[in-house]
Amino acid sequence: MAAPRTDTGVIVGRFQIHELHEAHRAIIESVLAQHRKVIMFLGVSATLVTKHNPLDFVARKEMILQAFPQLTVLALPDMPSDKDWSKALDQRIREVAPVGGVMLYGGRDSFISCYFGDFPTQELEQRVFVSGTEVRKNVSSEVKSTPDFRAGVIYAAYNQYDKVYPTVDVAIVRDDTVLLGKKPNQAKYRFIGGFADPRDDSYEQSATREALEETGAEVGDVRYLGSAKIDDWRYASESDKIMTLFFMAKYVFGRIQPQDDISELRFFRFAELQRADIVPEHGVLYDLLKRTIPELGSSTH
Repeated sequence: MAAPRTDTGVIVGRFQIHELHEAHRAIIESVLAQHRKVIMFLGVSATLVTKHNPLDFVARKEMILQAFPQLTVLALPDMPSDKDWSKALDQRIREVAPVGGVMLYGGRDSFISCYFGDFPTQELEQRVFVSGTEVRKNVSSEVKSTPDFRAGVIYAAYNQYDKVYPTVDVAIVRDDTVLLGKKPNQAKYRFIGGFADPRDDSYEQSATREALEETGAEVGDVRYLGSAKIDDWRYASESDKIMTLFFMAKYVFGRIQPQDDISELRFFRFAELQRADIVPEHGVLYDLLKRTIPELGSSTH
């Protein structure tokens, strides 16, 4: 049964797309046909510019009001508790619609199953189904030659928090030697490592994986030595920086062979390895390792 036109209709959604598609328009038009007053709440993520939540509130609000200027569009922050979120939604509704009946609307796979508030809900029948994930994926693969496109990229870059990129580095030890690598076109050596992967379960696993990928070595007894900011030339002029977690691990087995972006590998005896042998950005890691292996660089020859 359609709700009386004197009641308030409420739409809750995310609308994380670059333009409203047919399914979105059908939902909005259906609710507008039943209510004199329609409020739309847009879910606002606690994260910024992610694949699932690339657009901020203002960008989505402007998109919706261009197509449906008669709507009242408000922000609704995400919360870890569905009950707290439901309570906040009810409170926001009554702030703008203090009297009268209210009906909440959602499509398939909408907020309804997570709502524990006081107002009735209604799932709208959908005849058109569009995957927001696929829409975003398709949009992400297209570069447009317009000033607005370039301005949007710049806007997204500036409207997010400065980031620290976590990496791991590992000193692979065999007896009284440590394995170091050299990248193409570099004269000095570096500790084996790379960026942590979201699929890794721990930084220790990241270190083990990087050791295998870059050297072919299986390592064990992975031991955390400390962390440090790395003065990586790629981020010298950026506000984003690299922070690495440094480990020591024992060589177990495997054929040592340069792989990935490593062009040369070499075992250095502890006593022979000098800080001057190491690329400047890894000098701080040499210092961390020397706390554990004091005989580093002790040779006078």
